[in-house]
Amino acid sequence: MKTMEENSIDLTVTSPPYDNLRTYNGNNDLWNEQVWKDTIKELYRLTKDGGVVVWVVGDATIKGSETGTSFKQALHAMDCGFKLHDTMIWHKQNAMPQVDKSRFCQSFEYMFIFSKGKPKTTNILKTPTKNGGKYLSRGDGNSENMNKKGGNIVSMERISFNVYNLNVGGKNNGHPATFPEKLAHDHILSWSNEGDTVFDCFMGSGTTGKVAKQLDRNFIGIELDPEYCKIAEARINA
Repeated sequence: MKTMEENSIDLTVTSPPYDNLRTYNGNNDLWNEQVWKDTIKELYRLTKDGGVVVWVVGDATIKGSETGTSFKQALHAMDCGFKLHDTMIWHKQNAMPQVDKSRFCQSFEYMFIFSKGKPKTTNILKTPTKNGGKYLSRGDGNSENMNKKGGNIVSMERISFNVYNLNVGGKNNGHPATFPEKLAHDHILSWSNEGDTVFDCFMGSGTTGKVAKQLDRNFIGIELDPEYCKIAEARINA
């Protein structure tokens, strides 16, 4: 069994249990405010200087009000010493229809990017531009592409937006809160390098571990439910 020493984790990608949105094999009573406070505090201790934590979380609506638990967790992380490097959004393109007709359809979760100091690794993903390679009289604002006529040639790529448009679902892995492999894939590429150690303290069915191994990262996972552990082990070993 590997023991995690202080400052051993390069990147954490995790989705903690939250509020009462899902049932985790009857283990919901083991999750409360003190647990997530202690977890975030320990994550700060274990994260290397320059390391990053990707914290994927949403809020339940209880008695007509969103709980705001996600905001409380982000503020607590900052109190523990983390910097809030970026607030990203996972937009669920196939979100379930809204039952409560008094509010808009809930279709996203937050992806808080916490860093211990300045992130040491920022392999920021890029996407192709619509007019890449074309000459525009006003250009795209990139001074490096200016030509003698005063316009410029549009860059072929731009930095991706901080909103992930990804469907919920896919293969049923026996866990109620499996996020898309693409979500883990893009964050692991963005905030770590090959050979780094990726950690998931709420491993569930092992999505983070599976993708970390595919991308040649080391992986450590923690999960209290034996059933989910078996699922994760099978997926990662495969």
